[in-house]
Formats: sequence, C-alpha cells, structure tokens
Amino acid sequence: MDIKQNVQYLKGVGPKKAQALKRLGIENIYDLMTYYPRRYEDQSDINAISSLKAGQIANIQGKIVALADKNTRRGLKLLTVVLADDTGTIQLNFFNQDYLKKKLKQGTMMFVHGKIGFAYGGYGQLAVTQIISFDVEAEKSKEDTHCAFMPVYTLPDYIKPKDFRNLIEQVIASDIEFNDIVPDFIRSKYHLLMKKEAVEKIHFPKTKREIEEAKRSLIFEELFSIQAGLLFLKKQHTTRNKGIKFLPNSDLVANVLKAIPFELTQEQQKVWQEICHDMQSETQMQRLVQGDVGSGKTVIAILALVKAVENGYQGAMMAPTEILAIQHFDKLQSLLEPLNIKVGLLTGSLKAKQRREVVEGLADGSLDIVIGTHALIQDNIIFKNLGLVVTDEQHRFGVNQRAKLEDKGIDFLPDVLVMTATPIPRTMTLTVYGDLDVSFIKQLPPGRKPIRTFVRMPDRRELIYKFVRGEVQKGRQTYVVCPLIEESENSDAVSVEMIYDELTSGYLYGIRCALLHGKLSSKDKEQLLYDFLAGKIDVLISTTVIEVGVNVPNASIMVIEGAERFGLAQLHQLRGRIGRGEFASYCILINRGRNANSLERLHLMEKISDGFTLAEEDLRLRGPGQFFGSMQHGLPDLKIADVLNDINVLITARKEAQKALDFSIDKKALVELLQMQYKDKFIKIADN
Repeated sequence: MDIKQNVQYLKGVGPKKAQALKRLGIENIYDLMTYYPRRYEDQSDINAISSLKAGQIANIQGKIVALADKNTRRGLKLLTVVLADDTGTIQLNFFNQDYLKKKLKQGTMMFVHGKIGFAYGGYGQLAVTQIISFDVEAEKSKEDTHCAFMPVYTLPDYIKPKDFRNLIEQVIASDIEFNDIVPDFIRSKYHLLMKKEAVEKIHFPKTKREIEEAKRSLIFEELFSIQAGLLFLKKQHTTRNKGIKFLPNSDLVANVLKAIPFELTQEQQKVWQEICHDMQSETQMQRLVQGDVGSGKTVIAILALVKAVENGYQGAMMAPTEILAIQHFDKLQSLLEPLNIKVGLLTGSLKAKQRREVVEGLADGSLDIVIGTHALIQDNIIFKNLGLVVTDEQHRFGVNQRAKLEDKGIDFLPDVLVMTATPIPRTMTLTVYGDLDVSFIKQLPPGRKPIRTFVRMPDRRELIYKFVRGEVQKGRQTYVVCPLIEESENSDAVSVEMIYDELTSGYLYGIRCALLHGKLSSKDKEQLLYDFLAGKIDVLISTTVIEVGVNVPNASIMVIEGAERFGLAQLHQLRGRIGRGEFASYCILINRGRNANSLERLHLMEKISDGFTLAEEDLRLRGPGQFFGSMQHGLPDLKIADVLNDINVLITARKEAQKALDFSIDKKALVELLQMQYKDKFIKIADN
C-alpha cells in the first residue's frame, strides 16, 4: 500500500468518513499512520472476577454466558451481559446500545476494561458500571484476545476509537512500506528501530518496552528529518545561491556611523561585524537578528542598507504595519538624505502620483532605499539592482512572502536580513530558524530607563486608574490592554469593549480615550495609532494589536487587564511599547485569575526585564505549543517530539544530520517526507 494513497479508499471509509478524518489533518495513509496515540490503557494484567471490589478499575477477560435486554422505568433500553471466567461471573450493563445485540453472542470471548460498581437492580451484586473500553473476539487463546496496551487517540465524538484502530490495523496488515531517512549507521549507533517496525509498535505495543523503543526511534527520526531538511536548505543557499560580494566598508558607512547620535553597544558592534562578514562573502546572506525590545536592531539594519547603497545597489525594508513603515521612513530620511541617499516610502495608502514616482524611482535606480509594507512584494514592483532585503518583525510574514521579496533581485540573489523583537529561547532557534544564521542583541543602549512592573489584583483598580489619571494630567499617555474584543459566554476574560465603556463612564471620565481592536478596518486602526502618536488621544484601550505597532516616546504607562491570559513573552512584548522616552515608565499587570501558578508566573515579570530569560521561563512553564502559538511562529507541527523535553535529542539529531547530509541521506526520500509532513513549510526544498 502506497503511503500517499488517500484514506478514502480504505475499507470502511468512503467520502463521508474521509471528510471527518480530513478535519483531523488525515488525508493520506502517511497522515493516518503518523497520527500517534496520546496515551495507553494498560490492559496487560487480567483480574480474576472473584477478586474484584467496588470502585476498582479492572481488566476482565471471560466468556459471555448470558444476555438479557429490557426497558427500565426511566425509558432506557438496558442490555445486560453476564461474563464468566474460571473464578466467577460479573454483569456488564449497556444502556441504549441496541446495535450490540448483533455483536455480543453467547459463547463469545470478551475483554473489558472498566470501573467496578454495584449492579443495576442487582441487590448488591458487582457489575462493570463504567465501561472504558472492550473488545469482542471469537474463541482464541488468552494471549490473543485483546491488546495489552490499548492506544488512546485524540479523537472527536464523530470518530469511534474502535473504528480508528481498525483502520490502522488494516494498513499494517497490508504490508505498508516506509522510507527510512535515518541512515543505518546512525540507527545502529543509537539502537533505533526501522520506521515500519516503530510505527507498528507505537500503535499496537505488546510491552511497555516496545512503547519506549518506538517513541525513542520516532522522536529521533522526526527531529533528524527536520534538521536534515533545514541543513539541506541552508546548503542550497551556500552552494547554488550566489550572492553579491560587497566591498569592505568605506566613507559612506563611516559618515552614517558619525551621524548616529550615540555609540554602538558592544553587542551591536559584534552583530554589525557578523553582517559585514556575510555581505562581503560570495554567498547570499541569510541572517536573523534577534534583539530584545529597544535593543537597537533598526540602526544595524540602517547600516546594512547603507553598505548596499555604497556598493551601488538598492535596499528594501519591509515592515508589518503602515505606521511602523512610516516611522522607519522618517528616521531613515532625516539621517540619510543629508548624505545624498534617496529614501522612498511604499504603502497601500499612497496616492497614485506618489506611488508612481516611487515605483519609477525603484525601476530606474534613482531611489536608493525603499521602506514599505506588503505593497513591496506586488508583481509590478521592479528594482533596478536590489542588493539587500530587510524584513522587520519576521514572524508576521510567511516564508513565501520573504521569498517573494528576495526574488526581486534581477541577476543575483539579494542578501537577506531578518529582524525580530520576539525573543526565542536559544535552545529553540535550531528548530524555528535552522535555515538562517542567528545573531543576538541582548544589551540595551545606555540611557534607556528601566520599566517598573507591578502585579495587582482587581481590588486595586480604582487606585491604578487614579494614578493613570494623574499621569495623563501631567501630559503622559497610557495603553490599556485587554485579552478579548467583546464579551463571550465561553470565557470570563475581560473584553476591551467592556473596559472601554467602564473607564470612559467612570474612572477616566473626561479623559480623551479611544478604542482599538482587530475588527476595525486597517485604515481606522492606522488613524487611531496616528492620533495617539500625535497626542490627540490620552488613553488607548486596545487588544494586542498594539504588540507590534508604533513608537510613542510620550507613552509611559501600560495597564494590562486579565494579564494571566497572556504568556510571559507576549507580556514582555506589550511592555516594550512604553519606556521609549525620557519619562519614568510603569507596567501594571492586573491578575483576575485564581490560579496560584499563574500569579507566580506574573511575578516573574516584576523581577525579570530580559526578554530572552522570560522566553525561557515561558517555554518551561507553558510548553512549546502554547508558547509558539501565542508568538505566531512558523514552527513545524511535530507529530511526536516535544522540543522542550527532547532538546538533547534535537541537538544530537542535528549533529548527526550535519555529518550524514553529504553522503548518507536519500535526498529524494527526505524531500518527499518533509512535503508530506509539513506541506508548504518546506516547499522551497522541493523547488530547488
């Protein structure tokens, strides 16, 4: 059976069930066989019926010796089955399950896993009152009548566990073949199972040891495949993608360094040297700069853009929002135009004449640098000689969007610099950004005032907003952030609409407040941010749409309602919106939760100002799924590995993949596997 075959053609599936499986992400045989159990029910020990006690969870195996069905006084249909072994008998009760009458026959062997209680109307007799799972078999030997460790899958109500297990059993019986990506010498070194054997044992293990062997083998194979794929992608960049060999820095870069009104920190200087080294090599630069909020990444990007211009090339910087693009443009224009470097702005809201001038300037080379939004990747935007692409806040852009901007180089591939203020723990960058070289800026520039952070309970809200009112009267501005847009029956989290109504009619009555959330049009959101930047709004009451947005030096207070709803890394991102000016800044986290763990987590914000340390803590406390979910990262969906718990396996797998890549890995099989498992996440491998 081909692992690419659609599950629709399995016996007992058909179009309707295929659609149900598709909702689980299962479209082909490979998807089905790599939908691994989340846990197992240990059914390896059989309990003698005579030894059973009420309240016990037990495994019983015996022969059906009697069946009876009747209607109860409450209108339920009750099917009673009497099961016997060598030591005694026990009742099983099935309510409203008429279909079982055809399956349960006298003389049939049956295995039951369930909770023991007292029989319905049985005057103190014992029965299996809560049946967790059961198997019905024809007369067989005791060893073959049930699965010793019953796999339990995460399944919706519309897919029966037994039916799902039958599908997997059907595939295994058909002698399916898997390609083994991990070379034999590595498999032997770490005592790993072949993929086919590991898959069979993960679904139908006979012993605990088989479960552990299968898990260990599949975790290694999954992480090895990802690392081999990323290394393969990186190698393609270095061997096929000839970049521009820029010359060493000269007068223009030196003049910009003189014009910057501060000295670069040691870490900024180190990262700048790494970028210069990349740009001066023949290989296309693919570098990620991770810098904490306010660490000075933008100035590094400016220097790189100037280096491109100094060598006769154009530079492009793509920002996630229009207002951020305008702020970057204003900064670059004031710094660079005195040095005769022409800077343009390209956003969706430009008037036709302005847009035409920018597009023509890029095509004829009269514009040296352009700052823009997604408008930069439109097909009609042509550069004369694009040499460097900078993407800001990379997690807001997909890989394909980044690639689309790169493809605007005419005869060569432009260098690529990716910047993010979202701190990813160092241990995770291998998985998230394995195809990029990574630089870190953790040190903040001198002169940035620390942000004082406080965790408070809702009973202090009157005092909090009294403080906000006082600061506004001194001329400062405030952000108030809420987790939801509107009230929800399914959540007790505070909504931004509710808080806006409460504050404007109460604590902040008479203060200029505005409401900002994701349901507003892009134009309305941008206008509110402009008005806040211009000082026309005193308090901006918002959802997390301000997480990446605008630099407002006068904003010195951040109040976060329902702070327990956010991860530490996201709270740190939000906190980074303030503390950008000369004024003392305050972040107040209002905890509405009743969980002691969430309160302890929030108190870390009071003690830790370093985003990378907080990211490590966030990952440790919440796990990688929630961490990366809230950060909107393109982390590949892992089928069985847990990058936090399996970090040592990840490091080993990467080391072995580096050794094996050139001579031991079947590249075609690797590409096929990554395409099946990660769809478009690794599409660029297949394209090359």
